[in-house]
Amino acid sequence: MDAVPAGCPFAARAGTSRGARPDTRVPGPIYRKPFWRPRSPEVRREIASLDARRDCQRIVHLLTNYEFPFDMQRSTEVALFHTYGSRSVSRLLDRTGEFGKRGQKRYDDTRLLIAQFMECGWDVEAGRRSLEQMNHIHSFFRIPNEDYLFVLWTFIDFPIQWMDDFGWRPFTAHEREAWFHFWCEIGRRMGLRDIPADKPAFDAYVRAYEAKELVPSEASHRVAQATMDILAGWLPRPLRALVPPISLSLVPPRLLPAIQFAPPPAWVGGLTRAALKLRKHVKRYVSLERYPSPIEGSLNRTYPGNAYRIEGLGPEFAHRDGA
Repeated sequence: MDAVPAGCPFAARAGTSRGARPDTRVPGPIYRKPFWRPRSPEVRREIASLDARRDCQRIVHLLTNYEFPFDMQRSTEVALFHTYGSRSVSRLLDRTGEFGKRGQKRYDDTRLLIAQFMECGWDVEAGRRSLEQMNHIHSFFRIPNEDYLFVLWTFIDFPIQWMDDFGWRPFTAHEREAWFHFWCEIGRRMGLRDIPADKPAFDAYVRAYEAKELVPSEASHRVAQATMDILAGWLPRPLRALVPPISLSLVPPRLLPAIQFAPPPAWVGGLTRAALKLRKHVKRYVSLERYPSPIEGSLNRTYPGNAYRIEGLGPEFAHRDGA
């Protein structure tokens, strides 16, 4: 069994040969849950024993793969959707045409890149290469630092809020601190400048940003609509009409004017939240999710069997030879 890593960031690991499947092994124990429990208590004990700053990669791995696999995916999806409310962000996304032409692929590519470094950190090969590929894709565009900071903030804030509302338990203060340090380091590795020093300062920064950029925009509406079309495509035709009201009931109300959608009926929001809160209580005692839940075995519509190359994710013009 590998030793629990001593630092965050970890000491860099050697990569595999060119074109080989990337190393996804995260240093540290692999836990199995007893069949009579929804999860292993050893996971929480290890998290509590780690340093929130030094060991943030390991803590995020444990939160993502063991404690909250379903909730992490849903909360980061809502976080991404919220970014479409920024007229600056949506103008760029709309201009690329990726949502309209290859919406499902764009969704899967984004999910895979982000999920890899959430699962592996930035020193395990798969995480490092995913972060490099994301930076490579962004290098083709002139993206303001304030837009980067806004998007980064959504990945810090929305999972925290989701766990408070719908997770089987909220993040502890220790986990919130580790979560914040993890994403700030991701931001630094993306070349972001002037990252606020703590969560309250970051919240204040984003309130000022949203006052300026969360305004009605046709580009925001088109990108949001294209995303809901992707989600609707996953369901049988009779159920597709449910996607917009359910999706819009889970986003902050301040987003709706920016993406030019009317608020969903109150009863839809009430039922959606009630169902998630019921799941929250059931999950405390019953869990049928795989344990752990690595990205490698997740459902993938664009790449059946998860047969993809990290350097081949993203728009065609950003594809690279294997690292």
